Amino acid sequence: MTHTPTAVGALAPDPSNAAQHDPAQHDAERHDPVQHDPAQHDAERHDPAPHDAASAHGAFDRLIAEDSRVEPRDWMPDGYRRTLTRQISQHAHSEIIGMQPEANWITRAPSLRRKAILIAKVQDEAGHGLYLYSAAETLGTPRDTLVQQLLDGTAKYSSIFNYPTLTWADVGAIGWLVDGAAIANQVPLCRCSYGPYARAMVRVCKEESFHQRQGWEILHALSHGTPDQKEMAQDAVNRYYGPSLQMFGPPDGESTHSRQSMDWKIKRFSNDELRQRFVDMIVPQAEALGLTLPDPDLAWNEARGHYDYGELDWAEFTSVLRGHGPCNAQRMERRRTAHADGAWVRDAAAAYAARTSDQRDASMKGV
Repeated sequence: MTHTPTAVGALAPDPSNAAQHDPAQHDAERHDPVQHDPAQHDAERHDPAPHDAASAHGAFDRLIAEDSRVEPRDWMPDGYRRTLTRQISQHAHSEIIGMQPEANWITRAPSLRRKAILIAKVQDEAGHGLYLYSAAETLGTPRDTLVQQLLDGTAKYSSIFNYPTLTWADVGAIGWLVDGAAIANQVPLCRCSYGPYARAMVRVCKEESFHQRQGWEILHALSHGTPDQKEMAQDAVNRYYGPSLQMFGPPDGESTHSRQSMDWKIKRFSNDELRQRFVDMIVPQAEALGLTLPDPDLAWNEARGHYDYGELDWAEFTSVLRGHGPCNAQRMERRRTAHADGAWVRDAAAAYAARTSDQRDASMKGV
C-alpha cells in the first residue's frame, strides 16, 4: 500500500477539530469560565433559577445547544443523569478490571525496564478508575453503590478485559490495539457536555498515549526480532484485533444509547464512525510493524476514502458481555477477593478521617 503510516502517538486525531489534538488547549481557548471557577460560571450565565420543569428543561437545552458544560449543580433530565452514571461508572469499572490482565505479567516482564514501565501503567489504570468514580459521584450515586454494582454483577465493564494474556506479546497488543482504541474513543469525550467527565478525560487520554506507545514499542521489538518472536507478536495481534474493534460498541443500528448520547453531546461521534477512524489509523501502523491484521476483507476503498473491513463476530461480543467469556469468572472472583481483603484499609481510612474531623471541630470551638 502507498499510504503513509500514521504516527503512533496520534491515534485519535481529527484534523477538522483541533480540540482532539489538545483538549486542554481547546478548553482554554473557549474561555469557558466553568473550566476554572464554577461559581463565576453560574453568575455569568445569567440563567434564572428554574421554577418548573419547562423552564428547567429549557435552561438545560440551551446549555447543550450552546455547547457549554453542564455542571453538577445544574438541573439535568433524569435520563441524562442515568446515562452518564451508567457510562462513567462502567468506564471506571473497566479501568479497575483492566489492571488484571497486565498485572499478570509484572513478575514475568523480560527486563527490569519493562517491569518498571508496566508497573507504572497498571498504577495509571488505578488512577483512571479513581478519577472516573469521582466524576460519577458528582451525579449523585455514592461510590460504594457503584462499586457494589460491579461486585454484584449488575454493572458491565469492557468485554476486552475478559480475554487472557497468554504471552508477553499480549501486553504489547493490549497497548497498541486496546489502548489505541480507547484513545480513539475517549479523546472526543474531552468535549463531553458534562464538565467533570470531560475534565477527567483530559488527563486520562494523555496517560493512555503513553500506554499505547509502550504497546507499540513491545510489538516493534518482537516483530523485528527472531522468527519465533515475530510469530508471537502476530499471534497476539490476531487474537486482539477483533475484540479491539468491538470496544466501540455494537453497530449504530443496534446501539441502544448512542443516538441519545450524541443528541446530549455526551458522545460526539457514533460507534461506527469511531471504529472506521480506528481501522484507518491502524492499517498503516501494522504495515510499519511488519504485521498483518487478520481480516481478509480489509482493503482500501478509493471511492469512500476509507478502508473496508470485514464483519465482526457480534455473537461472541454479546456472549462475553453477558459473562460467558474465557476470563469473566476469574476477573470477578479476583476483584471480589481484592475488595474483601482491602476492607481493613477502608475501615482504617474512615476511622482516621472521623478522628481528624472531630479534632478539627474541637479546635474550631476552642476546646
